[in-house]
Amino acid sequence: MADDLDYRAMLAVALEEARQGRAEGGIPIGAALFDEAGTLLGRGHNRRVQDDDPSMHAETAAFRDAGRRGSYRHTIMVTTLAPCWYCSGLVRQFGIGRVVVGESVNFPGGLEWLRESGVEVIDLASQACIDLLAAYIDQHPEIWNEDIGVD
Repeated sequence: MADDLDYRAMLAVALEEARQGRAEGGIPIGAALFDEAGTLLGRGHNRRVQDDDPSMHAETAAFRDAGRRGSYRHTIMVTTLAPCWYCSGLVRQFGIGRVVVGESVNFPGGLEWLRESGVEVIDLASQACIDLLAAYIDQHPEIWNEDIGVD
């Protein structure tokens, strides 16, 4: 894959989605799927609260928005937060080759598992992503715990 991609610009798309989700009353996590040249294929945000659908994570929404492809090997999943096990499984199942995360401070997700599986992982440590989700977790810990599967 190209090494001259502007990952921060790609993250801006996911962050816009996260903010939209927050404005809708949902969990502020956004994602976007790009091809290896940096062309946007699909975008989405966590809609668990809005749709009453526990499977509608941001990565799932972006993946679905991108539509069918013969192969996802040369695609890049960009997400505001390290993918959970569910979304990490999506990355592995469909062979997405690179994952760019805005942050892994609020939740480390399955990043090490992805790396061990040969997925290239880039953590941008975005303060905007960290702050957006931290504020939500502080205001809605019960919804956050539900989202990550903690009783």
